[in-house]
Amino acid sequence: MLEQNIQMALQQQQIYLEDAIDIREIKNLTLANQVLKYKRQQKQEKEQLQQQQNIEAQGKANQEASEAAAMNDVQKAEAVAQTETQLEQSKSQFEIQRMETENQLRLQIMAQQFEYDMKLKQMDVDNSKKKEAEIEDRKDKRTEMQATQQSKLISQRQNDLPPTNFESSGISPENTDMQQQPA
Repeated sequence: MLEQNIQMALQQQQIYLEDAIDIREIKNLTLANQVLKYKRQQKQEKEQLQQQQNIEAQGKANQEASEAAAMNDVQKAEAVAQTETQLEQSKSQFEIQRMETENQLRLQIMAQQFEYDMKLKQMDVDNSKKKEAEIEDRKDKRTEMQATQQSKLISQRQNDLPPTNFESSGISPENTDMQQQPA
């Protein structure tokens, strides 16, 4: 009967093989049955304790995994936020550089425009001066021509000479303000 109980306990894995060997060596049947019960109970308690430890370990591992996942999520969020911040800073820096470059170009364009305007103004002033000088030179020539014609007319009257044709001598009356007076 004891051997059947040992065989059944071994098949159901309620005791260890070492325990079965130890129980078979006991000569007192009552004591052997008591040891068999005790070993079964001991193995059952040990398995329960192991299951509890496994459950606790599994719970702890799950908790650690969820904490690690939460920490990972926080780190991801921080990395995303940092990346977005860096991207915004890069955009701002690019915009500032673009504006600075644009301002420099505007300043260069304005300086070039100012230089062109100054050259145009100088050309206008030079043209005005040339025009004034030309007008003055023409006035001087007309005055000189008038004086020459007056001298010739005076000389003609005094010397009783024939009339002078000013057109043939290169001096035209249109260039003078005076009319030719008869002698």
